[in-house]
Amino acid sequence: MNKKTISSFKPFDKALSTQQDAAPTLRQRVQSAELFGTAREVVIEHAGEEYRLRLTRQGKLILTK
Repeated sequence: MNKKTISSFKPFDKALSTQQDAAPTLRQRVQSAELFGTAREVVIEHAGEEYRLRLTRQGKLILTK
């Protein structure tokens, strides 16, 4: 980053948020290759439920419960 970018940075203003909880949304980016490795399917546990994320022959992703 250059000095101009750093000096123009402004922190998140909670008063401007339209979300009910004013915390900013955090995102994490994961490469599909990291999830799948050599497999074509992974099982994801969420809220006590199992979901299957499958990789199709065409390279598409399918999520099923």
